[in-house]
Amino acid sequence: MISDDSIVALSSGRLPAGIAVIRISGPKTRFVVETIAGGMVKDRVATLRKLWATDGSLMDHGLVLFFPGPTSFTGEDVAEFHVHGGRAVAGRMLETIAGFDGVRHAEPGEFTRRAFLNGKLDLVETEALADLVNAETEAQRRFAVQNAEGAQSALYLGWRRRLIHARAMIEAEIDFSDEEDVPGSVSDTVWSDVRAMIDEISRHIDGFHAAEIIRDGFEVVILGAPNAGKSSLFNALARREAAIVTDEPGTTRDLLEVVLDLNGVRVRVTDTAGLREAPGKVEAIGIEKARAKAHTADLMLLLEDLANPVAISEIPADIPALRIGTKVDLLKDQRPLGAYDAFISTVEGTGLAELLAEIGGRAAAAIGDVGDILPSRLRHVELLNETKRFLASALSGEERGQELRAEELRLAADRLGRIVGAVDVEDLLDVIFSQFCIGK
Repeated sequence: MISDDSIVALSSGRLPAGIAVIRISGPKTRFVVETIAGGMVKDRVATLRKLWATDGSLMDHGLVLFFPGPTSFTGEDVAEFHVHGGRAVAGRMLETIAGFDGVRHAEPGEFTRRAFLNGKLDLVETEALADLVNAETEAQRRFAVQNAEGAQSALYLGWRRRLIHARAMIEAEIDFSDEEDVPGSVSDTVWSDVRAMIDEISRHIDGFHAAEIIRDGFEVVILGAPNAGKSSLFNALARREAAIVTDEPGTTRDLLEVVLDLNGVRVRVTDTAGLREAPGKVEAIGIEKARAKAHTADLMLLLEDLANPVAISEIPADIPALRIGTKVDLLKDQRPLGAYDAFISTVEGTGLAELLAEIGGRAAAAIGDVGDILPSRLRHVELLNETKRFLASALSGEERGQELRAEELRLAADRLGRIVGAVDVEDLLDVIFSQFCIGK
């Protein structure tokens, strides 16, 4: 697919900057380069040129690179102008290039969309590029790079090939059972492999929560009675005054969140309203939000003021929790009573480093080995579950005949194809590519 029009966009970061990268793709690319750079440049060689506007005025001095299609990112002719990163320079360059007939400003994700439509990337690799652009932690970067390199696609396409082979063998047995070169009965081998594939897909789907943690963060929720020190701990972890701290119970009414990077893992810490009986109407709403948030947590921090310990009730029993004694500095030489996992003082900083290390260790354990191949999108999980459903139906459908069982293998392979974009994904494209920045 070669587009009729060409697109241009600023592909570097926010201006002003040291360098601005302006990218163009499409059939007019060569003409634009020849006009602005005063002649053609060598393929894939950065060349310093004076850059001229169509009215003959000098816009800037900069580097020009030309990547001829189809061996380019988009599969079309692509060029980049590396110019000084002032707003006026970049604006004049974009205005000039978009002024050529057949050239327009790019839509969000349009460069990557052309790469997909031209077969340079599949849909999973495209989604991984979006993750790579948005990566904020080392775990997110490693996960995105692995998928952008095709590891996830290779897994799904491998399953799809096995299903296509299984279907071919079943249909060969149906149509040519009397031929000598067709094995006597392939059913046992085929259905044994299908059964193994169901187990493989199930294990793969089980890794989705780890992928969610990598992408969205390990959820830590701070819970406790009023004045247990929740907001003080929250501010200490955020290293700023993110929450109001007073001696008055019920100061925190809504959920407050801060994002941490602990050893390359994204961790989201949420401060909540103090849990107590008979609160006011507004405070009761905050308490209800706190209890609801606890049910979505990966880890709860249950805080108790050591000088006035008040245990909290009605917390999820199935969510891992750390019981933390706060305000240890107020005890002086007294020995804390009760079973606690940690003691902290936000005034003196006691125990905070150890608590962060414990949270970071649990977050790292939750994602496991970042090198594992995991489903990175909910749509992957939904299609994988449909694949399993068709495979299970094929396995249990002996009374319906081999023809219908072979059809269910086809439907299962079709769902795997939809994940990578090999089959019927037009309705997904606008949603996926709208998540990209303009110049990608």
